[in-house]
Amino acid sequence: MNVVDSCGWLEYIADGPNASFFEPVLADLPKLVVPAITIYEVCKRILLQRDQADADRVVTAMSRGQVVHLDAQGLRLAAMAALRYQLAMADAIIWQTAQAHGAQLFTQDVDLKNAPGVQYRAKG
Repeated sequence: MNVVDSCGWLEYIADGPNASFFEPVLADLPKLVVPAITIYEVCKRILLQRDQADADRVVTAMSRGQVVHLDAQGLRLAAMAALRYQLAMADAIIWQTAQAHGAQLFTQDVDLKNAPGVQYRAKG
């Protein structure tokens, strides 16, 4: 199983320098876990930069993976991870979602670089 964080989705959508790092992971839909918070973060950014139609297309594309939410126990573990690894709320929720599903987390977010189960690529 695989998770791509919000910055990875945005890099892929923008066809940025690291898009090829995320492309095979995003194309493997049967293994793609999509934390619900990534839909919020990506949609918000697309709405700021583009328009409603583009945001709708992106949400539809993201929804092709297995969209998941953390339960109370998962959120408790995310809070613990935030403290342990010095992560922001969304990063901790995304990381814990990957952990809960036995998934690798793909990112270019340096804040997640040293957390277990993370495949990191520096921003291009």
